Parts: sequence; C-alpha cells; structure tokens
Amino acid sequence: MEVRVWDLPTRLFHWLLVACITTSALTGFFNGIFGSSTIDWHLRSGYCALGLVVFRLVWGVIGGTYACFVNFLRGPRSVALYLAALSKPRDGPAALGHNPLGGWSVMAMLMAVGTQAVTGLFISLEDYGFAAPLAKHVSRAVSDRMNAIHTAVIWVVLALVALHLLAIAYYAIVKKANLVPAMVTGFKRVSSVNPEDASRGGNIFLGLAVAAAVSYSVWWLVTKA
Repeated sequence: MEVRVWDLPTRLFHWLLVACITTSALTGFFNGIFGSSTIDWHLRSGYCALGLVVFRLVWGVIGGTYACFVNFLRGPRSVALYLAALSKPRDGPAALGHNPLGGWSVMAMLMAVGTQAVTGLFISLEDYGFAAPLAKHVSRAVSDRMNAIHTAVIWVVLALVALHLLAIAYYAIVKKANLVPAMVTGFKRVSSVNPEDASRGGNIFLGLAVAAAVSYSVWWLVTKA
C-alpha cells in the first residue's frame, strides 16, 4: 500500500538543494576550468541555497505533516534506540517521515548550508577582483574570517552529503527499503497503513507564497542592503 508522505514543496526543496550544492561545489572547486563566469554562477547558487534554507525553516513550521520539525526532531533517547536497532533488518514498522537520526541530519544540513551561504555574502578576494554583496559592510579581518569559515564548512556539507548517500544505500541493501522514489512521487510504500497517517497540509499555493516572499527577501539583501 502507498501513503502520502512528502508534500510537493518539500520535494521541490530537496531536489533544488541537491542542484545548488552540486553547482556550488563544482564552481567552487573548479573555478579555473569553467571560465570567467564561474564566480557568477557560484554566487547565484549561493543565493539560491540561502533562499532554500530560509524556505525550509519556515516550511518546517507551516508545511505538511512530515515536513514539520515537531514531527521528526526527537530527543537523545529516541536517537539512541534507533541506532541500537540499525543492525536489525526490517526491525519494526518503518518511519513514514524522517527517522530520529535522519531528522537531526536534516537540521545539520540546513545549518551547514546556511552557514556556507551567509559567510559567502561577506567574502572579498582582492586577488580575483571579487567582492560579495555584503563585504562592503565589514572589515577586511572579518571578511577573511568569513572566507576561512566558508572554506572549512564546505567539507562539513560534503561529509553530510556522503553520509546521506550511505544511509540511502544502507536502507536499500539492509532494510530492503528504497527511499528515493518517495521523494520523487511523494508516496511511500508500506505493508499496512492507517488513513490518518497520511500527510496533511503542505499546500502548493502556500508553498509558492512562502517561496516568493523568501526570494524577494534574498534579492533585496544582495542588491539593496
């Protein structure tokens, strides 16, 4: 049987963030290969990532059932019990939304990507003739510190991405559960389902309204501030 788990705004957020992280990593690590416009694309992907993080923080309060933080952020005991059960294939019913560990990995990713996006706004690289939109508001020392943080945190982001991919592979091989289709279609296949367990809320028009407000805010920040 299938049950609706992920609303459309949550799914769009997920895949857009994948695109932003990929673009930011490629244009950051291989800026000498892709030409002079590489830094422009790096900036654009950073703005997009910032907007996506802000959107997800808002959507974590007003989005669909399994997108809301209150429904997937669990305490240390729940995380410990989940870790203890990891080695047991198909142990108990699968979590419809994020499992206790996955919920905190979502927050870790949001914080890491958010840190990357925010610090990038203050970077100034004189050797490249580059200054991010908010670099003019801080001293050179602060800009250098932001650059150092920006350079370091990318490895945190990549480590979290690697852990995410390993978790997907683990679930597919050990737990015999393919997590990817649900993030494409919004529906998860389970052995039994209670109609009341289906996700509620997550209206696409509400998502569009939030996305529009966030997009305008980011645009104002990088062009007018």
